[in-house]
Amino acid sequence: MPGIVIVGVQWGDEGKGKATDLLGERTDWVVKFNGGNNAGHTVVIGDEKYALHLLPSGILSPGVTPVIGNGVVVDPEVLFEELDALSARGIDVSKLRVSANAHIITAYHRTLDKVTERFLGKRQIGTTGRGIGPAYADKINRVGIRVQDLFDESILRQKVEGALDQKNHLLVKVFNRRAITVDEIVDDLLSYAERLRPMVDDTGHLVAEALRRGEVVVFEGGQATMLDVDHGTYPFVTSSTATAAGAASGSGVGPGALDRIVGIVKAYTTRVGSGPFPTELFDETGDWLRETGGEYGTTTGRERRVGWYDAPITRYATRINGITDLVLTKLDVLTGLERIPVCVGYDVDGRRFDDVPVNQTDFHHAKPVYEEFPGWTEDISGARRFEDLPQTAQDYVLALERMSNTRISVIGVGPEREQVVVRHDLVD
Repeated sequence: MPGIVIVGVQWGDEGKGKATDLLGERTDWVVKFNGGNNAGHTVVIGDEKYALHLLPSGILSPGVTPVIGNGVVVDPEVLFEELDALSARGIDVSKLRVSANAHIITAYHRTLDKVTERFLGKRQIGTTGRGIGPAYADKINRVGIRVQDLFDESILRQKVEGALDQKNHLLVKVFNRRAITVDEIVDDLLSYAERLRPMVDDTGHLVAEALRRGEVVVFEGGQATMLDVDHGTYPFVTSSTATAAGAASGSGVGPGALDRIVGIVKAYTTRVGSGPFPTELFDETGDWLRETGGEYGTTTGRERRVGWYDAPITRYATRINGITDLVLTKLDVLTGLERIPVCVGYDVDGRRFDDVPVNQTDFHHAKPVYEEFPGWTEDISGARRFEDLPQTAQDYVLALERMSNTRISVIGVGPEREQVVVRHDLVD
């Protein structure tokens, strides 16, 4: 099974980086297929912690070829900052390949992201302000700048002029900001061209050939199912396809190459930014979960909203993505709780929903229907077999598995690479 997709089940921050890293020694390629530097993966290897934003997690695994696919939007400044930081820590980054068709985030994208979000006031979406949405909007509007454009100054200048024709009117007349000149954007982008050139390739062809040879390719998604632009809690979503379907279009291979879909889900739920969140906690238990789980954004540092596990969301994500295996992360965070509620459905004005309502208004007003499970007090961080877990922890996992319509193959019991319980192999 050479093609494995890693996708978030909830609203992101589930621990996708750890899952990719877990497969590292058996993986030949890791392809990031969507998003930009608006999300982060934290990977712990021994005493070292690595926070990645734009780069695929596979860059930390020797022997793996990391790829930034065509579905990603690339901020060149962030790219080289991350590469330099890893190089300074002794990580070999020379194998990175970047799609010539990936779109570029420019200074005007970042500016527009920030001023537009402020302009929305109470209707803010909760973006990171890193220019992701405006870059994807330009892509769809066919005025985007691609990586390959940095190697033809004439083409680059024409495209920047076309993009700024509209944007400067908006910046000056609506947002009362100064106009951005073509020269400052072109000069900035050209300053990255020569360093970027050796990394750029037809990555879709490279990955397709790797799959043809039977090599193991992991497709790593940014964000998560409930932030998908089509299937998430719109408009409080990201600007790209964060579901498994995006792995094919965002990397340049056919969907038939995707053999296994691995969903990453926390043993509770978190989200960052605005939008509906039925199981959100506003009490001391929520504060405790946030602190115990270290629930602060890898990219922004802002507090994550926290709540109990939501089984209908997991079932929804399983259906949308065609998930074959779940990786349940951060089970250890729940240690010490006397009772652990799990959302098994929703109440909307007296109506019971066992699945995620299709109507946004219904989901916004949904109140969770809980089933409680007994907790445990034993330290589970040393567990390596399912039988090593306390019986109540086993019962909790098995209950989530029954509710999720797919098997839980891996359980995270701590932040470090080896702190996992493997029930089913994700590769064979």
